[in-house]
Amino acid sequence: MQARSIRKSAYQGRYEIRGTKINYWDDTGFTADGEFIEGVLHHGGMLFYREGK
Repeated sequence: MQARSIRKSAYQGRYEIRGTKINYWDDTGFTADGEFIEGVLHHGGMLFYREGK
């Protein structure tokens, strides 16, 4: 769960995956994107791995 600002819980939103690209939208209008490369999500200069790998 992610919380930003003074909110106690994560924002609600949706995501869409097309090929290797992922786009996110939340209820405040925030948007983000990323790309899956060899099973690793590249987002904002960070790498995200599945748990247990």
